[in-house]
Amino acid sequence: MIASLQGKLVQRAADSLVIAVGGVGYEVFFPASRHDRLPAVGEELFLHVQTVVREDSFSLYGFPDDAEKRMFQLLLGVSGVGPRVAMNILAGAAPAALSRALVADDIFFLKKLPGVGKKTAERLCLELKDKMEFFLAAGDSGGAGAPAGARASADFAEQSFRDAFSALVNLGYPAVKARAALEGLRPGRGSGAAADLPVEELLRQALRSLA
Repeated sequence: MIASLQGKLVQRAADSLVIAVGGVGYEVFFPASRHDRLPAVGEELFLHVQTVVREDSFSLYGFPDDAEKRMFQLLLGVSGVGPRVAMNILAGAAPAALSRALVADDIFFLKKLPGVGKKTAERLCLELKDKMEFFLAAGDSGGAGAPAGARASADFAEQSFRDAFSALVNLGYPAVKARAALEGLRPGRGSGAAADLPVEELLRQALRSLA
Protein backbone atom coordinates (compact mmCIF):
# COMPACT_ATOMS: atom_id res chain seq x y z
CA MET A 1 0.00 0.00 0.00
CA ILE A 2 1.48 3.34 -1.07
CA ALA A 3 0.65 6.08 1.48
CA SER A 4 2.79 8.93 0.14
CA LEU A 5 5.23 9.84 -2.60
CA GLN A 6 8.14 12.24 -2.65
CA GLY A 7 10.02 12.79 -5.86
CA LYS A 8 10.36 14.90 -8.98
CA LEU A 9 7.29 16.12 -10.83
CA VAL A 10 7.95 15.10 -14.43
CA GLN A 11 4.55 15.48 -16.11
CA ARG A 12 1.21 17.21 -15.59
CA ALA A 13 -1.98 16.21 -17.42
CA ALA A 14 -5.59 17.33 -17.04
CA ASP A 15 -6.38 14.90 -14.24
CA SER A 16 -3.09 13.21 -13.38
CA LEU A 17 0.60 13.65 -12.63
CA VAL A 18 3.71 11.58 -13.10
CA ILE A 19 6.16 11.63 -10.19
CA ALA A 20 9.62 10.08 -10.55
CA VAL A 21 10.76 8.30 -7.40
CA GLY A 22 13.98 6.28 -7.43
CA GLY A 23 13.92 5.86 -11.17
CA VAL A 24 10.26 4.78 -11.28
CA GLY A 25 7.51 7.01 -12.65
CA TYR A 26 4.23 6.84 -10.72
CA GLU A 27 1.00 8.04 -12.30
CA VAL A 28 -1.14 9.78 -9.67
CA PHE A 29 -4.65 11.07 -10.26
CA PHE A 30 -4.79 14.75 -9.32
CA PRO A 31 -7.45 17.21 -10.61
CA ALA A 32 -6.50 20.20 -12.72
CA SER A 33 -8.36 22.51 -10.35
CA ARG A 34 -5.57 21.97 -7.79
CA HIS A 35 -2.63 22.45 -10.18
CA ASP A 36 -2.00 25.85 -8.64
CA ARG A 37 -0.77 24.02 -5.55
CA LEU A 38 1.93 22.20 -7.48
CA PRO A 39 5.56 23.15 -8.07
CA ALA A 40 6.95 23.56 -11.57
CA VAL A 41 7.73 20.48 -13.63
CA GLY A 42 11.20 19.25 -12.68
CA GLU A 43 10.93 20.30 -9.04
CA GLU A 44 10.49 18.17 -5.91
CA LEU A 45 6.98 17.28 -4.80
CA PHE A 46 5.44 15.48 -1.81
CA LEU A 47 1.91 14.09 -1.96
CA HIS A 48 -0.25 12.11 0.42
CA VAL A 49 -1.52 9.14 -1.57
CA GLN A 50 -4.49 6.81 -1.36
CA THR A 51 -4.08 3.49 -3.13
CA VAL A 52 -7.29 2.11 -4.64
CA VAL A 53 -7.19 -1.52 -5.74
CA ARG A 54 -9.87 -2.93 -8.02
CA GLU A 55 -10.12 -6.28 -9.78
CA ASP A 56 -8.73 -4.78 -12.97
CA SER A 57 -6.76 -1.76 -11.73
CA PHE A 58 -4.29 -0.40 -9.20
CA SER A 59 -4.66 3.38 -8.99
CA LEU A 60 -3.04 6.15 -6.96
CA TYR A 61 -4.88 9.33 -5.92
CA GLY A 62 -2.81 12.26 -4.66
CA PHE A 63 -3.55 15.02 -2.15
CA PRO A 64 -1.57 18.09 -1.04
CA ASP A 65 -2.49 17.58 2.62
CA ASP A 66 -3.66 14.85 4.98
CA ALA A 67 -7.11 16.40 5.53
CA GLU A 68 -8.00 15.94 1.85
CA LYS A 69 -6.84 12.34 1.94
CA ARG A 70 -8.95 11.61 5.03
CA MET A 71 -12.00 13.19 3.46
CA PHE A 72 -11.41 11.16 0.28
CA GLN A 73 -11.34 7.96 2.36
CA LEU A 74 -14.65 8.87 4.00
CA LEU A 75 -16.26 9.73 0.67
CA LEU A 76 -15.30 6.34 -0.72
CA GLY A 77 -17.30 4.74 2.08
CA VAL A 78 -20.53 6.34 0.86
CA SER A 79 -22.78 4.15 -1.27
CA GLY A 80 -22.52 5.08 -4.93
CA VAL A 81 -19.40 7.27 -4.56
CA GLY A 82 -16.34 5.97 -6.39
CA PRO A 83 -12.82 7.40 -6.57
CA ARG A 84 -13.49 9.68 -9.54
CA VAL A 85 -16.63 11.18 -7.99
CA ALA A 86 -14.82 11.60 -4.67
CA MET A 87 -11.98 13.45 -6.42
CA ASN A 88 -14.46 15.66 -8.26
CA ILE A 89 -16.13 16.54 -4.96
CA LEU A 90 -12.81 17.52 -3.42
CA ALA A 91 -11.92 19.49 -6.54
CA GLY A 92 -15.05 21.56 -5.94
CA ALA A 93 -14.86 22.01 -2.16
CA ALA A 94 -12.10 22.05 0.44
CA PRO A 95 -12.55 19.65 3.39
CA ALA A 96 -13.51 22.48 5.78
CA ALA A 97 -16.27 23.77 3.47
CA LEU A 98 -17.45 20.25 2.71
CA SER A 99 -17.61 19.27 6.39
CA ARG A 100 -19.56 22.44 7.17
CA ALA A 101 -22.10 21.61 4.46
CA LEU A 102 -22.44 18.02 5.65
CA VAL A 103 -23.03 18.98 9.28
CA ALA A 104 -25.61 21.60 8.25
CA ASP A 105 -27.40 19.25 5.79
CA ASP A 106 -26.73 21.83 3.08
CA ILE A 107 -28.10 19.89 0.11
CA PHE A 108 -28.08 22.98 -2.12
CA PHE A 109 -24.31 23.46 -1.67
CA LEU A 110 -23.58 19.77 -2.20
CA LYS A 111 -25.64 19.57 -5.40
CA LYS A 112 -23.39 22.22 -6.96
CA LEU A 113 -20.37 19.91 -6.68
CA PRO A 114 -19.33 17.94 -9.80
CA GLY A 115 -21.06 14.58 -10.05
CA VAL A 116 -23.39 15.14 -7.07
CA GLY A 117 -27.15 15.00 -7.54
CA LYS A 118 -29.87 15.31 -4.92
CA LYS A 119 -29.85 11.64 -3.92
CA THR A 120 -26.06 11.54 -3.63
CA ALA A 121 -26.10 14.76 -1.59
CA GLU A 122 -28.66 13.27 0.78
CA ARG A 123 -26.59 10.09 1.17
CA LEU A 124 -23.46 12.15 1.87
CA CYS A 125 -25.21 14.00 4.70
CA LEU A 126 -26.82 10.88 6.11
CA GLU A 127 -23.65 8.79 6.12
CA LEU A 128 -20.95 11.39 6.84
CA LYS A 129 -22.24 14.25 8.99
CA ASP A 130 -21.53 12.31 12.20
CA LYS A 131 -17.97 11.55 11.03
CA MET A 132 -16.74 15.12 10.69
CA GLU A 133 -15.01 15.39 14.09
CA PHE A 134 -11.50 15.39 12.60
CA PHE A 135 -12.27 18.25 10.21
CA LEU A 136 -14.30 20.29 12.69
CA ALA A 137 -11.59 20.04 15.34
CA ALA A 138 -8.57 20.24 13.03
CA GLY A 139 -5.94 22.57 14.43
CA ASP A 140 -7.71 22.90 17.78
CA SER A 141 -4.68 22.29 19.98
CA GLY A 142 -5.33 25.13 22.37
CA GLY A 143 -1.65 26.02 22.20
CA ALA A 144 0.35 28.81 20.64
CA GLY A 145 -0.45 27.58 17.14
CA ALA A 146 -4.21 27.67 17.63
CA PRO A 147 -6.25 30.61 16.29
CA ALA A 148 -6.74 33.39 18.81
CA GLY A 149 -10.50 32.92 18.66
CA ALA A 150 -10.16 29.22 19.46
CA ARG A 151 -7.99 29.92 22.50
CA ALA A 152 -10.60 32.44 23.66
CA SER A 153 -13.25 29.72 23.80
CA ALA A 154 -12.17 28.89 27.35
CA ASP A 155 -14.59 31.49 28.73
CA PHE A 156 -17.54 29.24 27.86
CA ALA A 157 -18.43 27.31 31.01
CA GLU A 158 -19.67 24.27 29.09
CA GLN A 159 -17.10 21.99 27.45
CA SER A 160 -19.48 21.25 24.58
CA PHE A 161 -19.76 24.98 23.82
CA ARG A 162 -15.98 25.41 23.96
CA ASP A 163 -15.52 22.55 21.50
CA ALA A 164 -18.24 23.86 19.18
CA PHE A 165 -16.78 27.37 19.26
CA SER A 166 -13.31 26.13 18.36
CA ALA A 167 -14.75 24.04 15.53
CA LEU A 168 -16.59 27.05 14.08
CA VAL A 169 -13.45 29.19 14.21
CA ASN A 170 -11.44 26.43 12.53
CA LEU A 171 -14.07 26.29 9.80
CA GLY A 172 -13.30 29.94 9.03
CA TYR A 173 -16.05 31.81 10.86
CA PRO A 174 -14.98 35.01 12.67
CA ALA A 175 -14.78 34.49 16.43
CA VAL A 176 -17.36 37.21 17.06
CA LYS A 177 -19.96 35.56 14.80
CA ALA A 178 -19.21 32.07 16.13
CA ARG A 179 -19.61 33.27 19.70
CA ALA A 180 -22.88 35.09 18.91
CA ALA A 181 -24.35 32.00 17.24
CA LEU A 182 -23.54 29.82 20.23
CA GLU A 183 -24.64 32.40 22.78
CA GLY A 184 -28.08 32.23 21.20
CA LEU A 185 -28.20 28.53 22.08
CA ARG A 186 -27.16 28.84 25.71
CA PRO A 187 -29.67 28.11 28.52
CA GLY A 188 -32.17 30.93 28.86
CA ARG A 189 -31.65 32.12 25.27
CA GLY A 190 -33.95 30.06 23.14
CA SER A 191 -33.18 26.50 24.30
CA GLY A 192 -33.08 25.62 27.97
CA ALA A 193 -31.64 22.20 27.15
CA ALA A 194 -28.82 23.50 24.95
CA ALA A 195 -26.19 22.84 27.62
CA ASP A 196 -27.02 19.13 27.37
CA LEU A 197 -26.69 18.95 23.59
CA PRO A 198 -23.71 17.10 22.07
CA VAL A 199 -21.15 19.09 20.12
CA GLU A 200 -22.47 17.82 16.79
CA GLU A 201 -25.98 19.17 17.50
CA LEU A 202 -24.66 22.49 18.77
CA LEU A 203 -22.69 22.83 15.54
CA ARG A 204 -25.69 21.91 13.43
CA GLN A 205 -27.87 24.55 15.08
CA ALA A 206 -25.13 27.20 15.05
CA LEU A 207 -24.37 26.61 11.37
CA ARG A 208 -28.03 27.02 10.51
CA SER A 209 -28.11 30.39 12.28
CA LEU A 210 -24.92 31.44 10.47
CA ALA A 211 -26.18 30.41 7.03
